[in-house]
Amino acid sequence: MRNAKSSSGIRRWLVVACLMFAGGLTAQAAESATPAQQQVEQQQKQPGNNAPVWREVRSGEAFFTTIRTPEAGVLIQSEGNTWRQIRNGPVTLYGGALLLAVIGSILAFYFIKGPLKLHDAPTGKPIQRFSRFERIVHWSTAGSFVLLAVTGVGTLFGKHVLVPIIGHAAFGFLLNLGKIVHNYIGPLFMAALLVMIVIWARDNVWQNIDALWIRKAGGVLSNEHVPSGRFNFGEKTWFWFGVTILGLTASLSGAVMDFPNFGQTRADMHIANLVHSISGILLMLLAFGHIYMGTIGVHGAFKSMKTGYVDETWAREHHEQWYNDVKAGKSGHPQG
Repeated sequence: MRNAKSSSGIRRWLVVACLMFAGGLTAQAAESATPAQQQVEQQQKQPGNNAPVWREVRSGEAFFTTIRTPEAGVLIQSEGNTWRQIRNGPVTLYGGALLLAVIGSILAFYFIKGPLKLHDAPTGKPIQRFSRFERIVHWSTAGSFVLLAVTGVGTLFGKHVLVPIIGHAAFGFLLNLGKIVHNYIGPLFMAALLVMIVIWARDNVWQNIDALWIRKAGGVLSNEHVPSGRFNFGEKTWFWFGVTILGLTASLSGAVMDFPNFGQTRADMHIANLVHSISGILLMLLAFGHIYMGTIGVHGAFKSMKTGYVDETWAREHHEQWYNDVKAGKSGHPQG
């Protein structure tokens, strides 16, 4: 009796083991089936369901193609969704908020504090501050930067601001025009930027007098006269961090996208786009301050870049060390 029960139990366990083994073979066969076979089976089960095909397409695996370019065999790169979410999410949201915050802060400062004015009356005696060549380089860089900033802001924020106002058709026309302007003006900006860095690098080196300017915040809040060289520490900060670091970063990342025929992959273009957008936004934030101080923020500053000359009173009150060097017959450049 016991032997019969034991034999019956063994048979049941053998049946279960055989079923599990057969199921494992079936699952293994299903896993080893090619995507084409999986698609055929899927069409038999659910006609019109192309999940196996799109699963294979989105895998990122390269297939055969006659086009000899990087990733030409990859139809869809899923990582592009990550780039799109970052660009349309944090970059657009926080970048736009920072731009509005800085513009609002500058306007508030102007209406509360007002522009910096001269303490003494002008002498009527002009002194040359910028040469013709320096002004050409400056306005070439500034003009191309403004075009790039306007078209770049339109590309990044236009669909949120302009589309509700002018509609998709008009926005599409402006976006296409802006893209052409941005792509062709970019290399011109880079060339002018490099020349600017070369001609003004020696005037933006650290001097001991810069420490005094930092301690007194340039006299912006106290309205007191703070001496400086040809460029004060605020201008030097703009030159090295804004013009040089951010300007070159935006230029080089833009060149990667502007000339996509040097083996760049889509991942390279995604990274370049994010670096370009972030560095461009930061550059605009600093440029707002520079433009403010160079136009309505400091009386006489715009005239110096427009004509190349300033009044001696202006030179003495804003850049006393430079003024003294020039009056003494020196070059006005920092001495080593």
